[in-house]
Amino acid sequence: MIGNVAKIFAGNSNTALAKEVVSRLDVQLGRATVGRFSDGEINVEIHENVRSADVFVVQSTCSPANENLMELLVMIDALRRASAEHICAVIPYYGYGRQDRKVAPRTPITAKLVADIIATSGASRVLSIDMHAGQIQGFFNIPFDHLYAMPVLLDHLRQNFDDTTVVVSPDAGGMERARAYAKRIDASLGMIDKRRPQPNVAKVMNVIGEVKDRDVVLVDDMIDTAGTLTAAAEAIRDRGAKRIWAYATHPVFSGPAIERITQSPIDRVVVTNSIPLSPAARECPKITQVSIAPLIAEAIRRIHHGDSVSSLFV
Repeated sequence: MIGNVAKIFAGNSNTALAKEVVSRLDVQLGRATVGRFSDGEINVEIHENVRSADVFVVQSTCSPANENLMELLVMIDALRRASAEHICAVIPYYGYGRQDRKVAPRTPITAKLVADIIATSGASRVLSIDMHAGQIQGFFNIPFDHLYAMPVLLDHLRQNFDDTTVVVSPDAGGMERARAYAKRIDASLGMIDKRRPQPNVAKVMNVIGEVKDRDVVLVDDMIDTAGTLTAAAEAIRDRGAKRIWAYATHPVFSGPAIERITQSPIDRVVVTNSIPLSPAARECPKITQVSIAPLIAEAIRRIHHGDSVSSLFV
């Protein structure tokens, strides 16, 4: 229990997760209306006293990203104007996190822009899970707690795999993550080397590591259109792998993702509930969702009581 001077509110992006969090903390979800005016503008009303309170706002900025982000900002502003003492934005999935650097001339760094807007709206702290790029923490000039879903996913992974498994990163950028998983289950490590020999020539998928007659686990921070993931799975299957499972934190699942996963050689995709699943994803027999509510609830409890959160970072 976190006491009467801390209150937890939620926007509309992931109310199921917020309700699970407050249930674990043995408190009630804060009473608020997050609706729309007739022209579509966001209308927020806080229906209880928050003066001098620690307030946590649970809101993933997933699709529709702009609406969910604006809901978060308006809620924070309403709470600030209601004299909340501290406002922590709990953002299980941080939208716009992939735009963390200029990849071409005259392009924005939207992850930094969103960080500035959140701080300007009145947030005094941010809590998020598995950012696409860890350096986004440095975009904020307020305290930032970056948690990892690895403990939750590892619990599920250990129930289904042993140290004969090969943990594979679907691209070079995810090697650090794959190495961390492999180290914790004492498994082998592999990587997909994706190359395009020349323009308009199909990609060559080279599998680095021995996967023949082995169970393979692909790990990533998010699954968006599932193109890279399913291509990696096909390359691994062609090298003679047995079971192929994928573990990822954020189930973005946009565009043709569900169709690709359904038709791919992947046996199971395990994701968290940082983003609610679409109806199509819920109906897909290959997709399993595990909850990060215990992780978020414990982080909120520790932040409220002024305890160390660092042990949750691993």
